Amino acid sequence: MNSPLLKLFIHPADAWLDIRHAEEAHPQQYLPRLLAMALIPALCLFVGTTQFGWSLAGEERVRLSMASAAQLSGLLYATTVVGVMIMGVMIRWMSRGFDAQPTLNQCIGFAAYCATPWFVAGVVGLVPMRWLAVAALAAASAYATVLLYGGLQTFLRLRKEQAMLFATCVWGVGLLLMVTILVSMILFWFNTLMPEYVRPPSLG
Repeated sequence: MNSPLLKLFIHPADAWLDIRHAEEAHPQQYLPRLLAMALIPALCLFVGTTQFGWSLAGEERVRLSMASAAQLSGLLYATTVVGVMIMGVMIRWMSRGFDAQPTLNQCIGFAAYCATPWFVAGVVGLVPMRWLAVAALAAASAYATVLLYGGLQTFLRLRKEQAMLFATCVWGVGLLLMVTILVSMILFWFNTLMPEYVRPPSLG
């Protein structure tokens, strides 16, 4: 995954060709790579929420306790991995309506590659700022869409018309899944695990 990873951001069309050729030459194992990439946002969020925190007023910041930050990061990691795997299952299921018969492993791999911009954007978790997080998420979502529409035809060897329709279906399901799983994660963390904040003495 390391070699085509940079190409996905520089020459995505060439990257998808390389990925497809590598898959044809020797079936790839995508799960270990997914597990590794999903660590980026989780670890960055842990460091950011315990070391930097959120700015409330001036230089004052509110941080999470180590336990609460670990819970949040663990939930984000599990949610990310499970979400990509579910997306792979959905791609495999939807492929039945098209002239493609990818394996479940290939579908999970494709979903993981498309999610690469979100993994990379997770670096902003080091500095938890709302405007920066929103901007990074928007940019990552836009480029993930570019990768989806640009790569599906190559990776699954579909006709252009089929690929556009298939990609649109995947995009819709992916959006619904992402919103549902992230909102569920945040609600569970906030209402069930009860986050513990570390506030400056002046804030009580």
